[in-house]
This record gives sequence, C-alpha cells and structure tokens, in this order.
Amino acid sequence: MAADVVVIGSGVVGASVALELGRRGWRVTVVDKAGAPGHGSTAASSAVVRFNFSTLAGVSAAWEAHFAWRAWAEHLGCDVGQPARFERCGLAMLDVPAAPRSAYVPLFKEAGVPFEEWSSAELRERIPGIDVGSYWPPKRLDDNRFWADAESALGAVYTPDAGFVTDPALAAQNLAAAARFHGAQFRFRTTVCGVERADGRVSAVVLGDGTRIPCAVVVNAAGPWSTRVNELAGVGADFTVSCRPLRQEVAHVAAPPGYQSGAGVGISVADMDLGTYLRGEPGGGLLVGGTEPECDPLQWADDPDAVATHPTMAVFEAQVTRAARRLPELTVPNRARGVVGVYDVADDWTPIYDRTGLDGFYVAMGTSGNQFKNAPVVGKFLAAIIEQTENGTDHDTRPAQYLGEHTGLEIDLSAFSRKRPRNTESSGTVLG
Repeated sequence: MAADVVVIGSGVVGASVALELGRRGWRVTVVDKAGAPGHGSTAASSAVVRFNFSTLAGVSAAWEAHFAWRAWAEHLGCDVGQPARFERCGLAMLDVPAAPRSAYVPLFKEAGVPFEEWSSAELRERIPGIDVGSYWPPKRLDDNRFWADAESALGAVYTPDAGFVTDPALAAQNLAAAARFHGAQFRFRTTVCGVERADGRVSAVVLGDGTRIPCAVVVNAAGPWSTRVNELAGVGADFTVSCRPLRQEVAHVAAPPGYQSGAGVGISVADMDLGTYLRGEPGGGLLVGGTEPECDPLQWADDPDAVATHPTMAVFEAQVTRAARRLPELTVPNRARGVVGVYDVADDWTPIYDRTGLDGFYVAMGTSGNQFKNAPVVGKFLAAIIEQTENGTDHDTRPAQYLGEHTGLEIDLSAFSRKRPRNTESSGTVLG
C-alpha cells in the first residue's frame, strides 16, 4: 500500500486537509484510531463560528471560513448525503478588561467583518432577560464575592454573521465523504506506532497492526495525540510553542424563557466577565462552556486515552451557575448533563500549521477549542504550505501566503508557525 500523503487524524481538521490535498491530485490515506470521522475532539466541539481573535490572521481566517459554512454544499462540491447545517444567530462579545473591544474591533474593520457596538441598554434590549452587570474577575462559587451586586454595567460588540454548526461530527463526515470523492482512502480503528525516515525525510508510516504505508508526506492532525505523534517522528525540538491535552466539559441545559427569538435560536454570548460562553440549540437547548478563568484549575491530561468521559457535577454547577447570573431565569439542574472532550491546546491558544524539522512531515495541531470554525480553510492552508515546501521554497524563510477565495484577504501563514514568538496578545483562553 502506498500513498503520496498520510494524514493522521480524521477530525474536522484532518478531513479538511485530506479533501484539499485530494482536490489537488495527491493520493491521500487517512488513518485514525477512532471508528469514523469526527469521533474524537470534533464530536465534543460546541462548533461556534465566531470572528473574535487576537490576531489579524485569526480574524481573517474565521471570516473567510464562515462563507464556506454558509454555502456548505458548494464548499464540499459533491453529493455527501445529509450536509451539516450552519445556524446564523449572531454573537455578543461582552466587554471585559482581558479582551477589550479596542483590541479586536480594529481587526474587524481591517478584515471587513460587520459588527455593532452596543451600550448596556442596547445589550439589555437585544438579549431578553440578560443581566448586564459587570462581575469581573470571574470567581469560584464558594467565594462570597461571587454573589456580590454589580457596581457597573457591560456593553458588547455584536457580530450578526456569527453562529454555529448544528452537528460538528457530521461536518467532519461530510468533509471525509468529499475527500473520498477525490480518491482519499480511510483506515479506522488503526493506531500509528512509527514514522520512518530515509535520507533526512519521512518515508513511511507504520501502523499498530504492522502495516507499513510508504509515503512522501505526513500531516499530523491527531488532535490531543499530536504531541505523541511528533515524538514518534522525532520532531518538535525547534518548536517555540508547545501543545498539551486538556480535558474540557460543556454543559447542556434547557434555555431560559425568552432566550430564543421566534422559531430561531437566541444570540450566542461570549462572557469572559463571568468565565463562560453560551450558545443555543434548535429545540430549546443551551450549551454552556468555560473560558478558562484563572479561578478554575485547568485539567491537563498526560494521557488523552485515560481521561474520564462523564461530566462532573462540580464543573457543571460552576458553569451553569455562572450562566444563570447572566441569564437569571436559567434553571440550574441538580444532575450534570453535557459532553466531555480532550482539547489539543497550544501555549498561546493559537494553532500550529507548519512544516517541521523532518522534511515531508507537517503539523496541524493546537487546534482544539477554537479552530473548528476555521476547518474549511485549514485544509487550504496546509495544502499551500505543503505544495510550496515540496516545490523547494522554504516556508520558514519565505512563508506561504493564502489569498481568501471569498474575501480576497491575504493571510500570512507565518502567524501559525511552529517557530513564532508566543502571541502575547492572546486572551489565554479558548477565545484565542
């Protein structure tokens, strides 16, 4: 069995890479330890499509990618059966000192992202029942200050084109189906146990069942297992940014009365002031996730396979109670319900899309938590980096550029370099 490219991982990122390389005529084989596309971190994603990032490249990528979500069938370019659906509901980013609007509104303007700046009165009017009080910084529930009255009010920046994908695993399955249409092959329930090299470049991937797949290029899109795969390949010594697996929980509750508007879904809320984000679900549900507030310990994982996959009452209660401060009519159930996932998190919450010190070995890592939305363009980013590098241009010294097909924006892909300076403008949270 031989392939031009082996993609390790069939989440929404790996499947997108496989599709874009297949479209360009590469013979692609995708291997994954799961049983189907999108069954890892992708399945636990809240699948929020938003544009708030701390870098112009991040904002531009998200704005470009959202056009693909809005016209998903056209992006896929072939019949995949049931396509994933994008729900445009808008998102309100509440004001917070850690991510002031002055830091990202200029990026919106430069990238052409439509937005509205809301006062506290406008915020109260647009999201029925919301408490616009400022409670910064986020606090634990056992801290008496958590229950203190607000002394000031918040405004927000609203992006009407934001939303979410209703079924993230289906989106990955759609991309995989489109990749198959272009000749990609998939091998599931298969672990990678070795990466061979010859004459200074990658030469084969060795699977757990002893199968050896000769190849010229490997793309590591293994999510929380990506660092382990890098170790198999002997790469990573020149990285200035590292990645670690992080256990995350997202709570599922019933939305409070009045949150939904008509037959639609209520406006999503990014609320770093209380340490949560909220997004509705069709049918009256509400997803509540965390934004890594400093008062909460992060659940780093040494072994992604050993992570407990059931939601805990402690995290559920903290997240939903914080959400109930913002939406006072929200009921806090006495039983935890939600999903647990393992994120692949970079030090500065900015992904790494790059070549490595081993010729032919590329990475799409550090993507979990905030890159689902960018998946349609991530495949194009990797294709551009791979084709430029394999044609003899050093991406380290002459970084590849990507010109947005929908926006016309030029994105400098060195922003996602493994050797980049750490992004000091990052919020240090899932919001990037």
